[in-house]
Amino acid sequence: MLVDLIKLSRPHHWLKNVFVLMPAPFALAAGAQLDTTRFLLGLSGFCLTNSAVYALNDAKDAERDRLHDEKKHRPVAAGRISIPMAVGWAIALIGGSAALGWSSGSLEALAITGVYLATNLFYTFIGKNIPLVDVFLLSSFFLLRVLLGCALLAVVPSNWLLVCSGALALFMGLTKRRSDLIKGLDESHRPSLTGYNAAFLDQAMGITATMTVVAYALWSMEAKVLIPGREFAGLPFVVFGVLDYLRIAIVQRGGSSPVDMLLKQPTILLTGVGYLAATLWSIDF
Repeated sequence: MLVDLIKLSRPHHWLKNVFVLMPAPFALAAGAQLDTTRFLLGLSGFCLTNSAVYALNDAKDAERDRLHDEKKHRPVAAGRISIPMAVGWAIALIGGSAALGWSSGSLEALAITGVYLATNLFYTFIGKNIPLVDVFLLSSFFLLRVLLGCALLAVVPSNWLLVCSGALALFMGLTKRRSDLIKGLDESHRPSLTGYNAAFLDQAMGITATMTVVAYALWSMEAKVLIPGREFAGLPFVVFGVLDYLRIAIVQRGGSSPVDMLLKQPTILLTGVGYLAATLWSIDF
């Protein structure tokens, strides 16, 4: 049962919280102070909320998941954990998350974690059934991670940070829906798919991919924390990463999960490492 509770919590999906770290190098270069204890407590609490959301989602969608080739093996869908137990586990995780968030001393971070939980509940019970609303909610989850990082660093998020991360998150959300559609899922598993087709999603992905690259390029020209002459060091990795993600989604019919993309696609991982190295090299600390 302990193993199944861990599987229900999906700790490997905490990798999505790399978005929490996105503002860190730029904020530190601008003079922000890193309180390691506060940051780790806030991030840990947020991770527990992530797991609580997955447990509630699996309890809500158990019947649908039993019709899915992969999701039918999840603990609740497979009958190894009952729905009441999954809900109880989620409540316990939320309690632990609140305790850690409060201990961090950042009420703003605690509030953002609460908004993340409330938004996910709306997504689970209503939002994911409505075309476009579901994708915007998916992207908001990543944007809230960026805001959490800013809150834990006690800095105000810049407009460019919000535009770049928001466009990237929306791009990944659209990619996920395209993958669902290509895999043959229908309204019986995800009702919002009735509002999409491959042509629309391909065009929407192209728009958001362009927004991401252009926004990052414009920010690179204006960012005061970048060393003159090195301001575009990270741009090639951003362009390559976005195009490679788009290629995998369209050519290889992938993109169902950002975590799988990171763990199973070497080019995405190497691009991320290259971007990090180029960014640290270009920042004026």
